Amino acid sequence: MENTFTITRNSRKLLLAFLESHSVNQLNKIPKGFNNNIFWNIAHIVVTQQRIVYSLSGLPMQINEAMADRYKIGTKPEYDATADEVAELKTLLISTIDKTEEDFKNNIFVHYKEYPTSVGYTLRNAKDGMEFNNYHEGIHLGAILALRKLV
Repeated sequence: MENTFTITRNSRKLLLAFLESHSVNQLNKIPKGFNNNIFWNIAHIVVTQQRIVYSLSGLPMQINEAMADRYKIGTKPEYDATADEVAELKTLLISTIDKTEEDFKNNIFVHYKEYPTSVGYTLRNAKDGMEFNNYHEGIHLGAILALRKLV
């Protein structure tokens, strides 16, 4: 799992750099031809990791239900994020991975509800969830790279 978390941390550092180098207006802008924005993509990444590791393990997520519902798969931005929400997301990007790594070391992920992903891969345990998470973050990083050129 060490390599999995190294990849995740590198991804999160890149995402944090987007939050730090763009204004709130830029993070909220939805360019023509897109359904979402940079902020939504990063919040969705945090939510998805929590859902596929914690929720499917029957454990409480480290995010609130409102955030989980607002940025889950199939959603789009309903309003512009505030500066406070950007600050919270910056914290969650790192704190959720720190806690997840700690929880893996403490072997708390015992049960898991299998989940067939939209790309045809079935997650069978929390380890699969974390490994798939890196793939998922890569997809959204690609979307963010496209969005940044238009904001």
